[in-house]
Amino acid sequence: MKSNVMIGIGLLIFGNLFSALYDVSIKWMPDGSNAATFLLIRQILSVLMLLPLWFAARCPTSKHFKLHLFRANTGALGAVCLIMGLMALPMATVSSLFFSAPLIIVLLGSVMLKEQVTPSQWLATILGFVGILILLRPSEINWFGIAVLIAALTFAINQLALRKLPTTENPTVTLMLYNALSIPLVAVMVAVQGLEGVSWQLVAIAALSNSFLLAYHWFCVLAYRRAQASQVAIAEYSGLLFCVFFGWLLFEEWLDTLSWVGAAFIVLPSLILPWLSHRLVSNNPKKIIEHSAR
Repeated sequence: MKSNVMIGIGLLIFGNLFSALYDVSIKWMPDGSNAATFLLIRQILSVLMLLPLWFAARCPTSKHFKLHLFRANTGALGAVCLIMGLMALPMATVSSLFFSAPLIIVLLGSVMLKEQVTPSQWLATILGFVGILILLRPSEINWFGIAVLIAALTFAINQLALRKLPTTENPTVTLMLYNALSIPLVAVMVAVQGLEGVSWQLVAIAALSNSFLLAYHWFCVLAYRRAQASQVAIAEYSGLLFCVFFGWLLFEEWLDTLSWVGAAFIVLPSLILPWLSHRLVSNNPKKIIEHSAR
């Protein structure tokens, strides 16, 4: 059990490096582009890039079409919200808000999947949402910040939905359906927002970002099948560190003092409280027996 958790955490950390690189690629979008057009190009390229892998896997299919359709469309909604946020806000701010997703994963994992959540995880979740309020600063609310939170919510729902898929299902078909089934909804978004900024540069950036995103989703599929969502979700925070670093290195973006406080409320409780809880159990023989009996 412990080995599965550690493997899952390692897979998520590696995957979040690609997630951060995806955010970097969005910041490189040419002027005049819009989120829906970029997403449509990205989804079409995703299917084309996955086809060789799908054929190599002998064209696997899935018996969970409705679940894949749900994941694809909620994912498309979240993706367009995240792209809009990255186009309008500093990368570090977007990353801090988006990484409320592990808190939502813990909360929804308890409600939807009946996963056991410890008191330290509940405390970390409450403190994390305090951090979200600090980052959003309700007195000067930014709708792009709300869009990023919607993206975080859809991300959390999609990660939990992976737990409903059998471990025997080929990850290639999971990724293929996730991208292909969302294209009709994204086409509607383009019809509403307008087809704008199409260029070879945009196509190239979409292909690059898509490579990063597909790698990230691949590692997520593998990680969340290894262990309970609440056990490995903490590794999602590694992406925040990667994003803040790349934002500083490539775009000279940095969090102000209050934003650092909010980010600390989101990240530090989830890192420190489980460690303290483990220490208390390790130092108390009675607790060890109770913990082992669960």
